[in-house]
Amino acid sequence: MLSGPSVVPPGTAEPAHPAGPGSSRRTAPRVVAGPTGTDQVGTEQVGTEQVGTGQACTEQVGTEPTGVGPTSAGPTSAARPTTAPPGWEILLRDEGRQHLRAIAADLAAGASLEHAGARLRAAGVAPESVAALLTQTELRAKARTKFGEAADRLLFTPAGLEQASRASVAALHAERFAAAGCRAVADLGCGIGTESRALIAAGVGVLPVEIDPFTAAIAEANLSAVMTEANLSAVDIPTASLTASDLSVQAGTPVRVDVRDAEQADLTGADAAFLDPARRTAGHRDTRRLTSPHDYSPSLEFAFDLGERMPTGIKLGPGFDRELIPPDAEAQWVSVDGQLVETGLWFGAVARPGVRRAALVIRGAERHELTAPGDASDVEPRPLGEYVHEPDGAVIRARLIGALADRIGAGMVSEGIAYLTSDTAVPTPFAQTFRVLERLPAGEKPLRRALAERGIGRLEIKKRGVPVDPAALRTRLRLRGSGSATLILTRAQGAHVALLAERL
Repeated sequence: MLSGPSVVPPGTAEPAHPAGPGSSRRTAPRVVAGPTGTDQVGTEQVGTEQVGTGQACTEQVGTEPTGVGPTSAGPTSAARPTTAPPGWEILLRDEGRQHLRAIAADLAAGASLEHAGARLRAAGVAPESVAALLTQTELRAKARTKFGEAADRLLFTPAGLEQASRASVAALHAERFAAAGCRAVADLGCGIGTESRALIAAGVGVLPVEIDPFTAAIAEANLSAVMTEANLSAVDIPTASLTASDLSVQAGTPVRVDVRDAEQADLTGADAAFLDPARRTAGHRDTRRLTSPHDYSPSLEFAFDLGERMPTGIKLGPGFDRELIPPDAEAQWVSVDGQLVETGLWFGAVARPGVRRAALVIRGAERHELTAPGDASDVEPRPLGEYVHEPDGAVIRARLIGALADRIGAGMVSEGIAYLTSDTAVPTPFAQTFRVLERLPAGEKPLRRALAERGIGRLEIKKRGVPVDPAALRTRLRLRGSGSATLILTRAQGAHVALLAERL
């Protein structure tokens, strides 16, 4: 297990804590807009830092997977109807790929995106196609935060990029399936192909399924790209739904995406499944977030039922209602560089024995995990010490604050508030630690005077348990000076406090 400091950037959203698990997987999900409740964490035993995988994957459905990449039950991408926005079809042709490379070369030489667009229009490229090429270039730039340099070789839609897993997190998903011995994973609702790419790279077969024809075509292009990067032919990847003729496919044959509703997919030959249910309205851009799990596609009921039949992973938003988590699932919350990015539910052989709650914290190339057999009970509040610790969002959502407190010898700042305090600074990747410099007046006017006297001109404001808008307060404080500090506004033993602090 690697170790290293944790940094939670200023402005990290304050996670809240809904009630604990308790619903049956057969119960229809209720309408939720996200996490609700207080900063309090739950009950049950705490655990220890742990990594590893579950038991070996066994084939659950159908025949033995062998041979080439998945073939679509419908028409090929060249013939299938498209739902592409106007002009976007060019992205799937050699012409489009050549134009994208030319735009990238222009930008690398210092030209603007506007100049690149003007050059394309002068060359006779249709205006709608120019708009699609420039938008794709912007999406690739945005995607580098999730995919690194590989983004420059992939295709995206705005909605597909929004929901896609980071490449590093998708690789961890794939590791679970590979370590469990799974040979072919049905990627149900594969989107732009992020999870299937990771599975192929891990040597696991894929059966990608996507309901939207144009998104499926984008996924096929991206999966072909990973095959090329890995110097693989289709015959190198074991997958499902094969016929005898498939065994003769030669190198260079593209991976096919099955275009259909994931709930209608033929899972013959798949021995595991992964689902990333759509949580936004249909379309490729200007979509909105769905507030009810009733509207997810594939549905949660289908996903949870699949978890009873075969090893299954389900990716959900980080604010997913904890009351809907089935009792036999391993629930893992993941944060990347201080940002809480997902809730993962794992069933069967891809769930780890004895683990029902996990907080995975990824910092650059390092990853650290806190696990437990259930929610951890809060420790008792204690008087303010010299240090205040802000748990990572994954630890808070997993309700493992009590486990973290035991690990670093800390107590709660106040009941129901997700800050810990201690007299010693214990390095941990699971929390950001602050040294308390002094306790300032909690009232706004005396606080403004105190900050002015200390010459504080740059102020990071952290808050929990107090009804304060940090941005508005910063304006009202009229900060001046060359000094910088962190101000922690919270409750300690029931009273509002203002703590001047510094990050460690």
